[in-house]
Amino acid sequence: MSLKSFISGCLGPELGAEDKAFFRDQQPVGLILFARNMDNADQIRRLCADFREAVGRGDAPVFIDQEGGRVQRFGAPHVPVYPAAGTIGLLYERDRAAAKRAAFLHAMLIGLDLRKLGLSANCIPCLDMPVAGASDIIGLRAYGSDPVLVSELGRAAMDGCLAAGVMPVMKHMPGHGRALVDSHLSLPEVRCSLEELAQRDLLPFKALRDCPMGMTAHIVFKQIDEDHPVTQSSYAIQRVIRDTIGFDGVLISDDISMKALGGDLKSRVEKIVAAGCDLVLHCNGELDEMQVVASAVPEVSGKRAERLEAAMQRNTQVFDGDETGLRAEFDELCAVV
Repeated sequence: MSLKSFISGCLGPELGAEDKAFFRDQQPVGLILFARNMDNADQIRRLCADFREAVGRGDAPVFIDQEGGRVQRFGAPHVPVYPAAGTIGLLYERDRAAAKRAAFLHAMLIGLDLRKLGLSANCIPCLDMPVAGASDIIGLRAYGSDPVLVSELGRAAMDGCLAAGVMPVMKHMPGHGRALVDSHLSLPEVRCSLEELAQRDLLPFKALRDCPMGMTAHIVFKQIDEDHPVTQSSYAIQRVIRDTIGFDGVLISDDISMKALGGDLKSRVEKIVAAGCDLVLHCNGELDEMQVVASAVPEVSGKRAERLEAAMQRNTQVFDGDETGLRAEFDELCAVV
């Protein structure tokens, strides 16, 4: 059965009969988990296994936003609590090499936690660079505001994910750092030119343009496309993400349940697909909404299929090393911050 071009959430810590039937029949590319889906390690492993059994694909990706700091969907006492990316950015100002090593270990150790739980994709690194007066929705989720710092630490984090056998998803293209409002609540508008973005905001994304997957920003850049957020703008996706950044990986929309996007759910999906996103991300786990999304997305074929296959081939690393020693090294690096 052909895959459908979306990633789905689910409502609770286990799949009911209706959920399993939906996943079997509709074949989303993957599943994304949130705190509501995660009680303990054994339960998470069962949930991941049940999803993969339902879709009949043992390698079906299961995603999460496990950044550290305030965006850590699953934490103590089950897995370690990790610092935010911005903490590692502070270390960079003191010791560049130590910070790059810490960013690598940060992503790798989180990835090893996830692999043990059955998850296989993490929506990091966050390459956004906040400006003065920006919404705090990014804040310390960002490594910092210097393009070189963010590029180097983002690269280390991407490599750390892959070293753990976890798919990295860089976000939020072409940059969320200038947004003055939270896109979970309303639609941000940014008034700067493509030239201004290219001089700063796009640089980390260009540096990591070989990342297997990337996520869009629900932001209107008024001088690029005054009528559509990037997620629904064919011009922004082609001109900025594909051409200027040079990203040819799997492009995923940010969550379409967010209030930044207007219109009914079906029209949201159709605009995202028409704009050129490869996969539509729907997170809230409401089955009636999931049915609408599944009915509105195309099957994975053509360039979408090529990008997805290439990404999955990048995600085959199996770690076999001294995890205890790496954790001690990471703690020592972060102790000086």
